[in-house]
Amino acid sequence: MIQMVVTSEIKNGIGWLKINRPEVLNAINTEVVELLTNALEKWEKDSNVVFVCLYGEGQKGFCAGGDMRKFYDLESEDVVAYAEDFFSTEYRLDALIHNYSKPILAYMNGIVMGGGVGLSVGASHRIVTEKTKWAMPEMNIGFFPDVGASFFLNQLPGYVGRYLALTAKVIKANDAIYIGTADYYIKSSEWETIQKKLLTKDWSAASILKDLSELLTATGTSSLDVSELKVHKEDINHHFQHDTIEEIVASLRSKSINGDDWATQELNNILSKSPTSLKVTLQQLINGKNKSLNECLEMEKDMAIHFMDTDDFYEGVRAVLVDKDGSPKWVPSKLEALTDSDIEQYFFKFDN
Repeated sequence: MIQMVVTSEIKNGIGWLKINRPEVLNAINTEVVELLTNALEKWEKDSNVVFVCLYGEGQKGFCAGGDMRKFYDLESEDVVAYAEDFFSTEYRLDALIHNYSKPILAYMNGIVMGGGVGLSVGASHRIVTEKTKWAMPEMNIGFFPDVGASFFLNQLPGYVGRYLALTAKVIKANDAIYIGTADYYIKSSEWETIQKKLLTKDWSAASILKDLSELLTATGTSSLDVSELKVHKEDINHHFQHDTIEEIVASLRSKSINGDDWATQELNNILSKSPTSLKVTLQQLINGKNKSLNECLEMEKDMAIHFMDTDDFYEGVRAVLVDKDGSPKWVPSKLEALTDSDIEQYFFKFDN
């Protein structure tokens, strides 16, 4: 029997859209992206659909992001063509979700990372659970935070967007709600009950936003642990306000020397990342400050294709996703080995 990688059905005025690849934590490839896009475009025009519910199969993940292993496995001459196709298609879907004319409820249970953040961050009603693990982890594979991160990470409070991008920090439900990338917290055991409520309520397009918000607020809970990001807000803003990686590192080091455990942890974390990825990502976020979402996605598409020609990307994928030894050998291995022109080339318009 052939497994459908995306299932879609309309029940009670709701378009139920499920990513069905639990064996890879619902990671997305071009096929998944195209199927999601087709369903959303069709339902946007269908008056029988009042809102959409987007979720992932299983308890482990909403979506673990793009299937980056695919790039490693391709022959070198095929990589750029696949990258152009995949990233164009993925980013178009992300923009569609951000600009969708009907509410989208995203049930962000389990792993929500990279491309999974891209699918959920633009939704109107975003639910997290005790199992949620949210991250932009691209720094771990010598890549950069994409799917519109140049736009939405700049919308977060203070410099927390920079912090999350450069450290690839995995955060929980309370942090996601604090920074505004999620709206409601429920226990995962309550999801079935919520689905039943969604299926029995009489929905009206005229009052859908209010009615959906009220239902989720009534079912959810506000008794969450204090956000770690909130606790370290001043530390994050103090260290990550700087516009060069060298200054951020120096700032963390000055506190680390004096016994600050948090600064030591984050310093070691940053120094384990690809120097190229760190510098390109910080510049990306600076460039994205005054850009629209579409302008950011256009910039990121060029960046993504340039990264296909970067050894660190394949080395990162090897270390994390292929051999899984967790010991990437970055080239260059030192920040000081990179010039401004090395970084600028990632922002050139890509031209075959």
